[in-house]
Amino acid sequence: MIIDTTEVQAINSFFRLESLKEVYGIIWMLVPIFTPVLGITIGVLVIVWLEREISAGIQQRIGPEYAGPLGILQALADGTKLLFKENLLPSRGDTRLFSIGPSVAVTSILLSYLVIPFGYHLVLADLSIGVFLWIAFSSIAPVGLLMSGYGSNNKYSFLGGLRAAAQSISYEIPLTLCVLSISLRVSNSSSTVDIVEAQSKYGFWGWNLWRQPIGFIIFLISSLAECERLPFDLPEAEEELVAGYQTEYSGIKFGLFYVTSYLNLLVSSLFVTVLYLGGWNLSIPYISVPEIFEINKASRVFGTITGLFITLAKTYLFLFIPITTRWTLPRLRIDQLLNLGWKFLLPISLGNLLLTTSSQLLSL
Repeated sequence: MIIDTTEVQAINSFFRLESLKEVYGIIWMLVPIFTPVLGITIGVLVIVWLEREISAGIQQRIGPEYAGPLGILQALADGTKLLFKENLLPSRGDTRLFSIGPSVAVTSILLSYLVIPFGYHLVLADLSIGVFLWIAFSSIAPVGLLMSGYGSNNKYSFLGGLRAAAQSISYEIPLTLCVLSISLRVSNSSSTVDIVEAQSKYGFWGWNLWRQPIGFIIFLISSLAECERLPFDLPEAEEELVAGYQTEYSGIKFGLFYVTSYLNLLVSSLFVTVLYLGGWNLSIPYISVPEIFEINKASRVFGTITGLFITLAKTYLFLFIPITTRWTLPRLRIDQLLNLGWKFLLPISLGNLLLTTSSQLLSL
């Protein structure tokens, strides 16, 4: 049987076209996955650079300046250095818990980005329980830290893991009560998108910051404790526990803990923006981003980009508070930390919730 060469070329070109279509399909399937990861990574690098520059300004010294323009690549250089360092394992520790702990901590924080609305129609999962899903995910991170401390076979690491678990439980309850106050009184919904849209009517004066000032202060303190920022960095206190739960870690696993702390800080700042600072909306009364850019598709895309820029601007402006707090307040003792959480913040947050529900019942 003789086959014409033109038929062979046509078959080959057809198969090449089909294989190219499959490759393009795989690429387009991976783009929505890797785009948020790339954006989050860049966001963490910017936070690290901002913290170093602001800290240098507060301490009247020169910050990073050699790695890239204005030292902006210093965090990338540090990450590359950790990537090539030797990965050590404790000889008498539980290697499985030791290896899994950092991954559990990072994964739980990354999952929190699913429900954050970065702009109008720019959210990965608009769920009716979005805010409480974030709280559920963030409560898994201390389990990873406890696993790391226990698996290290080191008393300092184990104490650091126990402190992380105790601190997370102590401050997660007031934080949840503040979120519940917003869900009940302000927006009647736990969806992050609905909470942002409920603040859009009156612009700057419609922010939940003015409706829930007590809740905002409690949320701020609790989020600092959840992120283990000064003055709440007892799980890794150098003077007492060497480096806490990360004492025995080296290489990329130590880098994962470093990334986790900044990921958590970015998530907390984004949720402060969403819950209290109006999210992607402008601060002009009766004008919202979707209403301005609803003419055609190009305008909608521009409106989405504008909303993303507004959200990130509010987030990074708010980051000045936790960064400056690091060099302003001294570290608390463990008894002071637990007393603040259980004896002060918890009763005040319960009173705020009671006041919120009472005012809602009276308004019916």
